[in-house]
Amino acid sequence: MSVHDPSRKRAKAFSLAILLLCEVGAMTVWFASASVVSAIGRSQSVSEQSAALLTSALQAGFVTGTILSAVLCLADRFDPRRLFMGSALVAAAATASLAFLPPTGLLVYALRFLTGMCMAGVYPVGMRLAATWAHRDMGLLIGLLVGALTLGSASPHLLAASGGVDWRLVYAVAASCAALSGLGVLLCEVGPNITRAVRLDLSNFVQAWRNPALRLVNLGYLGHMWELYAMWAWLAVFLEASFNRNGLPDAAHSASLWTFVTIAAGVVGAWGGGLLADRYGRTAVTIGSMAVSAACALLIGWMLGAPPWAVIAVALVWGVTVIADSAQFSASIAELAEPSSVGTLLTVQTCAGFLLTLVSIHLVPKVVTAAGWPGAFGMLAIGPLLGCVAMYRLRQKPQARQLAGGMR
Repeated sequence: MSVHDPSRKRAKAFSLAILLLCEVGAMTVWFASASVVSAIGRSQSVSEQSAALLTSALQAGFVTGTILSAVLCLADRFDPRRLFMGSALVAAAATASLAFLPPTGLLVYALRFLTGMCMAGVYPVGMRLAATWAHRDMGLLIGLLVGALTLGSASPHLLAASGGVDWRLVYAVAASCAALSGLGVLLCEVGPNITRAVRLDLSNFVQAWRNPALRLVNLGYLGHMWELYAMWAWLAVFLEASFNRNGLPDAAHSASLWTFVTIAAGVVGAWGGGLLADRYGRTAVTIGSMAVSAACALLIGWMLGAPPWAVIAVALVWGVTVIADSAQFSASIAELAEPSSVGTLLTVQTCAGFLLTLVSIHLVPKVVTAAGWPGAFGMLAIGPLLGCVAMYRLRQKPQARQLAGGMR
């Protein structure tokens, strides 16, 4: 079937629309963490450590799941739709169970850990599915997926700004969305660009580091991830502190609302970054995006207590550029890797990135105490600056001509 065949175009559009909906729906069990932590804290006394474990247990489960998936090459050996479905349904059952349990406790943390493991069969696998449909638009397709996930990541801050929501209801809604998504993904078709591994091949696992071009892509991605989730996690705290210092009424509400807007603005960055990267090159977009993002990180910490409009303006630019490059690292893996190992290498990349976020997220408050917000956000800027170096080095390699149809 020709790439210009109308029936193929319709199948591609329909499958990608379904995939976007299913990806966000399944990931609601992850997005719900911030809302649940906030809602539990309003209704009863819970220690900060217990509340934090609700999120960190899920993060740890995701890292564990990606390691297992990568080692076993699951995303390249099995139908990605069925892997997605099974993962989403198990995550839905685990999340639904939480509505009948106390808000914290060992069993609760174990179920959050299990949910995180299942997300390893949803997020990287969704990117794998999108990549099977790519034809000179790899960056845009994965950018659409990352943009949708960015909007989902912003949603808890909108809930926080709009008032209290019962935590049991949050779990119930998230579980329902995940279950529907697990079943709905079967409506997707797998694109023509899929090559499956017929056996377990552990050499695929180390390809991510031994191949010089893939190594540079992954180093760029690590620089990006060092900044991204720590920025998302701590921006609301910074904005509230800045608004309070400026004397803005109801600073907490304003901080939640503008954090939602800032993170949600990343949708424009993710989609726009995909369009630009397909036209002008992946290394060009990632270097430009990380350079602007690092500049925002270096600047905004010094703006504590500045006029709110000025702080918000810098935050919005940061929100757009901090995510504009994200999908391009995944697209680069899909274009540089052996076709039969794309799913595994996407999983390896995601695993390494989320492991690093656990470090940067926990370092921020310690650096704020020692060196203030300029020191903390300046520390985050180190990641994208080093990422620029990695992607510039990749741009000099002949393999870069495999990216974005030769545009590098």
